[in-house]
Amino acid sequence: MEGKKPKVAYFCMEFGLHEDLRIYAGGLGILAGDILKAARELDVPMVGVGILWRQGYTRQLIGEDGRPYDSYPTNDYIYDLVEDTGVKVKVKVRDDDIYCKVWKVDRYDNVPLYLLDTNLPENKNKWITGQLYGWFEEERIAQEIVLGIGGVRALRKLGIDVDLYHFNDGHPVLAGTELINEKMAKGMSFDEALEETRKEVIFTTHTPVKEGNESHGLEVMKYMGAFNGLTLDQMIKIGDSPFNMTVAGLRLSRIANGVSELHGKTARKMWSYVDNKAPIVSITNGVHRKSWVDDRIVKAYENGEDLLKPHQEIKSELIDFVEEKTGTRLNPEALLIGFARRAAPYKRGNLIFRKPEVIRPYLEEGKIQIIFSGKAHPLDDVGKGIIADLVKMSEKYPNSVVFLEDYNIEIGRMLTRGVDVWLNNPRRPLEASGTSGMKAAMNGALNLSTLDGWWPEACEHGVNGWQLGDGYEGEDQDQHDLDALYNVLLKEVVPTYYDNKEKWAQMMRASIESTYDKFSAQRMVSRYYDEMYQN
Repeated sequence: MEGKKPKVAYFCMEFGLHEDLRIYAGGLGILAGDILKAARELDVPMVGVGILWRQGYTRQLIGEDGRPYDSYPTNDYIYDLVEDTGVKVKVKVRDDDIYCKVWKVDRYDNVPLYLLDTNLPENKNKWITGQLYGWFEEERIAQEIVLGIGGVRALRKLGIDVDLYHFNDGHPVLAGTELINEKMAKGMSFDEALEETRKEVIFTTHTPVKEGNESHGLEVMKYMGAFNGLTLDQMIKIGDSPFNMTVAGLRLSRIANGVSELHGKTARKMWSYVDNKAPIVSITNGVHRKSWVDDRIVKAYENGEDLLKPHQEIKSELIDFVEEKTGTRLNPEALLIGFARRAAPYKRGNLIFRKPEVIRPYLEEGKIQIIFSGKAHPLDDVGKGIIADLVKMSEKYPNSVVFLEDYNIEIGRMLTRGVDVWLNNPRRPLEASGTSGMKAAMNGALNLSTLDGWWPEACEHGVNGWQLGDGYEGEDQDQHDLDALYNVLLKEVVPTYYDNKEKWAQMMRASIESTYDKFSAQRMVSRYYDEMYQN
């Protein structure tokens, strides 16, 4: 990171800086928040650009029927957490002028984050910045117009000179149409403007799951105003038909990255059919250590002290937290497993219960305890069914299984600091990264995971955690991984925990040693500047 650093505008649909600022949904936003915090620590020139979601993401609670339901309280207190820049910009949605107020956030030890807000009296469509990932296609396109086109215009009006624009996922790619328009207004042809724009755009692609790579029909995009002065043929040249936001990101950028070594390989294969795309490299995600790693663990590790003592103290705090939330009192001496992430089918949240005759005795005896948390997308009935299954298991094994509703930053922080084992069993190769496992590892919790996402880069089986299976991919992967899960959990994890505390403590130290620097957000942001941002 030597020499003059380019000024980067980091665009993302969501930012997870703190649990009070509910403008995030999950991993994408938490990553973005950690990047802004790491950029502040590294003192590099970066600003964030996002949206002030007045209702935020769904507040997902469990109903009396045991199924999750969604609510969207209006978070007007959010205006107390942001600073008025005095700037407004205008975008077109359909044929209406929509005014966007620009707010600033830098109270969480982050570089400046600028948030656009349409909740203004002069707008008849105040709702655009209401719900993060809420509603349907037309509303989503309107939100992406505000983020992308409005975001570029906000930077101009704020007087912030930018060298590079980093699009985190496909949602901000309409910023590319604004950058192209600016150049065409100065006399460039479309092709010239596209090539010049590519020199100043960086793109991060995320999920390998098809549904996570958003696309829109060109007719509805034109109707909503997303063409932004470009023609149908020009939009197709950028994003194909239907308009795929990830394809557009790849064609608008000079370089793109996957978020782990395996994901980069998967993404290169997945998008190999796209012509005129940026090369896709791999820069593995990292986590902001001060936000996620408990100081007591860091101190004990650095001083060469016993890690079990501070861990047990933190674990007891988690158990108190769970009791306060659910009324269930877990056993602080028994093995405690954590599983918390978005309730998507490929993450297989209920895999461990697939053979009840195997796992039942351990749960009934209380030898294995599991805390689950996570949200399903509001329109994902399959994901909500997975959560309902987990809730049923908590009712069936009330002293050993817990589900914490309304998963958020606070719950994630408590779990990754306090559990003994972090369970992760996605269907390979569909996990892009999985930063929650990094947080757990840095706190001395031992990962038990399939070889997907970041874990193949870190795993030393039986040394700093355990792998499930051998990276097998195939139609019978569920059965293969289930057998591996039971085999490793019951024959290695459980005996080590109860019968060999000395080895467990050694593995905790190895877990921290192998992850604390290698998977930090500071390392990730430094690699961005060295490998993607520099010419």
